[in-house]
Amino acid sequence: MGKPCRIKSISEFHKLRGLSKPEHPLISVVNIEDITLLPASLTILDFYCISIKHTTDVTYRYGQQVYDFQGGVLFFSAPKQVIGFETIQLPTIASGWFLLIHPDFLWGMPLAKTIRNYEFFDYTVHEALFLSDKEEKIIEAIISHIQQEYRANIDKYSQGIIIAQIELLLNYAERFYNRQFITRKISNHQLLARLDALLNDYFASEELTLKGLPTVQSVCDRLNISVSYLSRVLKLLTGQSTQQHIHEKLIEKAKERLSTTQLSVSEIAYTLGFEHPQSFSKLFKAKTNQSPLEFRASFN
Repeated sequence: MGKPCRIKSISEFHKLRGLSKPEHPLISVVNIEDITLLPASLTILDFYCISIKHTTDVTYRYGQQVYDFQGGVLFFSAPKQVIGFETIQLPTIASGWFLLIHPDFLWGMPLAKTIRNYEFFDYTVHEALFLSDKEEKIIEAIISHIQQEYRANIDKYSQGIIIAQIELLLNYAERFYNRQFITRKISNHQLLARLDALLNDYFASEELTLKGLPTVQSVCDRLNISVSYLSRVLKLLTGQSTQQHIHEKLIEKAKERLSTTQLSVSEIAYTLGFEHPQSFSKLFKAKTNQSPLEFRASFN
């Protein structure tokens, strides 16, 4: 696809998509049907992008992930993420919108600091939010209110009203994502099974000794999932973070070796990827309220 094109302003986005100048320089709702130019190259946006798409013949790329949207999907991208279309052809059937929000629009407002607390800005594209018809109508109404507000005569209340609508949209997205996590229990349990299989294989391989304990990022890379998305799934299913889940698997393996082998605590610590036995013993006691030797003694 070549080197991504960086788009620094909403005005530049409009120009590159064959649109008229934005009605507001820092926030814009763009209807997909109005787009007349669709560059083949990937782009890096310097602003937030929230979008719903209904299309059957365009593949969308977000970061390193590619997804073929079949129907309406809500997704979020933060500044500096790579996004773009995988085709140079405009879709024959496409509808939806982009909500573009430049960080400068949030300047001086609490949302400027709290917007990145919404973890879905860090989700990859295949972790997008699939809306029901009822949910989509709610989101569409908020977008309509935002558009009406910046099209009206701008006054001292305009920014606050628009930002309140953005926060409302984000909070509804949190609610709808929670519904999606609950209704996708089967796929979530499959993800948990994949995680456990990955950790079992890792703890049984030489990688553990050579590379040490797996990091949250390395686990997510192997599962092809974002850190924040995996964390949310695990919190829902187990009440634990990804790091806690890794540690639970570690303690499980440690207990197995303490109770079934004659290896010393130092040897077990080394086989589990620890450089220093003291670090292993400290973690083991924190998780079990027993030292490794006390745990081993309980089996004799």
